[in-house]
Amino acid sequence: MAKRQGKLNQLLCPTAVELLSASGKALVERIGADAVRQIVYDVLCGVNLRDSTEVLTRRRIAILNLALVEMFVKGAAKIPDFVEKLPSLAADVLQRGRSSKPERSVAQWALGLTDKGWQNVLRDDMRGLQHYLDAYVRGSKEVVGEWQREHGELTGRILLPSGEKSELGWLFFAYLLNSAGAETLTIRGSEKSAYGKLFEKLVLGSVLEILGFRFVQSPEVGPNRRVFWLSSPGEKRESDATLLYEAGKGVRFDIGFIGRGNPEISLDKVTRFEREISLGHQKWYLATVIIVDRIGAGSRIRELARQVDGTIVQMSLGYWPQDVARVLKERIGYGHELASMEQPAVREYLWNRLKKIAVLKYVQAPEQGAMGPSGPGTRKRGRNPGSG
Repeated sequence: MAKRQGKLNQLLCPTAVELLSASGKALVERIGADAVRQIVYDVLCGVNLRDSTEVLTRRRIAILNLALVEMFVKGAAKIPDFVEKLPSLAADVLQRGRSSKPERSVAQWALGLTDKGWQNVLRDDMRGLQHYLDAYVRGSKEVVGEWQREHGELTGRILLPSGEKSELGWLFFAYLLNSAGAETLTIRGSEKSAYGKLFEKLVLGSVLEILGFRFVQSPEVGPNRRVFWLSSPGEKRESDATLLYEAGKGVRFDIGFIGRGNPEISLDKVTRFEREISLGHQKWYLATVIIVDRIGAGSRIRELARQVDGTIVQMSLGYWPQDVARVLKERIGYGHELASMEQPAVREYLWNRLKKIAVLKYVQAPEQGAMGPSGPGTRKRGRNPGSG
């Protein structure tokens, strides 16, 4: 019965379980169109994506930290010697192998582990779990014992609004803070990847639509030119977007929020696409545009890009969509007013065009309401498009 009561996800509040179960797409949908549009706008103006999404990550971590506190108190109220038993309860969950994602995550955190830790420390070998469990408990108790001898005993009590309560001690906080640390590492690692992939679509789709191209869900070749689609498989490798301008002319795009510390990834992007594809009964020449966060000083990436007839655009430069417009003019002869616009006017222009776009459609989600006339508010970094 104790094990049935000890199902760890049953001790979590529904909000925490939902956060742990949600995919990256669901997280973006929960953020809402207005907030997503603001983040996209920030990136179009040269703000680093990580800066814009950090507030979302911190919010998720804060909610889960509080949920862990509540879980510990509820567990102590419902299960005798819960804190002592917690590592064993967590190991039981992991040994079953059929646990839900939330329960498995919480079980790993209760042992101070992340998914990567599970792979690296235990090498996905269940036979090593008991050895790890014994070492984890022994090490934690040794540290607590030494600390208590030096600093004295910790006593106290936490009372939840529901009336459930728990006695406090050093071991309670040792396990709680280990869990919170593992949870923070997990969330930061997973959201970096999830938000990056999703906002690649959101940002690239928005830029191409601002530049006057029509978004279609799948390759479309017909009398209506000036279309683009996202994540279309090429003949060899996948591009993030394919744009068709007029008969036989188009562009393949690849976008990545890659810093200057990862030049090898950028180099890979430079050479990944073929220059021609066949769509319908026509062969299309496709220029290549690589959009990256920034390029380090002394990098040869631009020269290498030219060698394969590709162009690189840096998102760290303010109003980089103007650079994309100029590249389209140079490479395929497509003229757009943004290319020659005075830079002080670009900020407001981008916002006025962006607020008309149902941005969530790029991740195949419905728009949740329209943007009001006042624009994106007054968040820091000059995000009010009417200023500066």
